[in-house]
Amino acid sequence: MRKPRDFDADLKALEARANQLKTRKQQQLGELVIATGADALPIEELAGVLLAAAASTRTPPNATDRQMREGWRKAGAAFFQRGTKPAASGADRGDGGAAPVGPSAQPVQGSGGAA
Repeated sequence: MRKPRDFDADLKALEARANQLKTRKQQQLGELVIATGADALPIEELAGVLLAAAASTRTPPNATDRQMREGWRKAGAAFFQRGTKPAASGADRGDGGAAPVGPSAQPVQGSGGAA
């Protein structure tokens, strides 16, 4: 005869795993913000940039949007390919901490990102 399945224990294990994944995602996002030097931006500007990027993914892309997003993708890929170098602060970069945003934006020097 088969042993009855403990659905309560399975559900608790799934909830614990979901919480671990959520915590890990939040930690990695924070590490990414720091690694890119975006932590030097005022929180309102950082939120605005992220909101604009997120909004551009919710609308059907036109040719300009596709070019802009492809530029972002290439810059992000290049950032992660660089390896692990310590992130430079805004003062060290000499640009006041503001990172360029747009299709021609070059990634900021930083570490290899979150693991």
